[in-house]
Amino acid sequence: MEGFVERGFEAVRDAFAYAHDGDEGAAQLCIYRHGRTIVDLWTGQDAISGKSWDAESLVVLRSVSKGLTATCVHMLVERGQLELDAPIHDYWPEFAVGGKASITVADLLSHRAGLSSFDPESEIGAWDLLDWSACTTALVSMTPLWRPGTAFYYHPFTWGYLVGELIQRVTGKSVGDFLAAEIAEPLGLSLWIGLPECEEHRVVPGFTRKHLATPAEVEARLAGMGIDVGSRLVRATLATIATREEANEMLNTREGHAAEIPAANAIGNARSLARMYAAMIGEVDGIRLLTSAAVDRARQPQTDRLSHPAPLDVMPVATRFAYGYEITRPAGLLGDGSFGQVGTGGRISFAYPESGVAVGYTCTNMVGDEGVDDPRWLPWAEALRGALV
Repeated sequence: MEGFVERGFEAVRDAFAYAHDGDEGAAQLCIYRHGRTIVDLWTGQDAISGKSWDAESLVVLRSVSKGLTATCVHMLVERGQLELDAPIHDYWPEFAVGGKASITVADLLSHRAGLSSFDPESEIGAWDLLDWSACTTALVSMTPLWRPGTAFYYHPFTWGYLVGELIQRVTGKSVGDFLAAEIAEPLGLSLWIGLPECEEHRVVPGFTRKHLATPAEVEARLAGMGIDVGSRLVRATLATIATREEANEMLNTREGHAAEIPAANAIGNARSLARMYAAMIGEVDGIRLLTSAAVDRARQPQTDRLSHPAPLDVMPVATRFAYGYEITRPAGLLGDGSFGQVGTGGRISFAYPESGVAVGYTCTNMVGDEGVDDPRWLPWAEALRGALV
């Protein structure tokens, strides 16, 4: 265990150490409060690559990337360059075909667009995710998998191309370029979507010992629930699941680091994540990314009255979304009003404006399960709640 905690937060350090006792991977935890660092810890070592590990080491952030991309969008909304209720075709005219004319910016951000996976006939595989043009072209030509706005279902990969293309249409910059110029450089962050080769030596690969359910296993499980596995939505979902193992491998390559996959391949560390979220909810060294009004708008629930689309509507709804951020698990860790994003295997970053707290947590051993709290979070989150009283 290395790093420091401010007086009064020693229990967070002890809980973080306890949570990683026996973990064969490495982890970082950084917490800001009212614009300054109160916790900055790292522990463990990389068991797979043998690379060194410290506070400046980098990992692929997986779906934590969505929180970074959403923040770019809300900066543009605040500047008047985007409107949440505007149809996408106002900014991206070609998008209006195939029953997509009614899809709004808000629908995209909150996973209501009906484009949760690529069309099963598109044959977009894991390595095709590196090809921005192929992915956006496939989405433009696609008919939604359900009527947009009437239901929601998590968009694991497609979300990034949809929102990223929107950003590019409005600013003339890719997501990675906008993030660098407007967020990372002003705040001095080690945070990228599209990693420069000169930073590659700092990246420590992720790994997992978990069994990843095969498409056949998922299909059998869904069929056992009475779900029509021949439906277009289920076939598209199973096609995404089929790319999962190969996508994990791709995201550990230089090609996977250099590309821009705004829903999944941002690269950074806990220090930078916490600092970014801190600058969203308050000033950090004189810089503030969003006003209080913009933060309050961004974290408003957008899926509470919706179910999953048919035939997946028999599945319980476990996760709530705001405009581009998840609110279920962040709220469970610190309190209602928290917002952020969780990444596959346990990476998480979020803010709790009511207490002025921003959190960044990264790990190399991806043990967390989809849709539920990572058990390594709970000890330090509970200790943090106690210290904030």
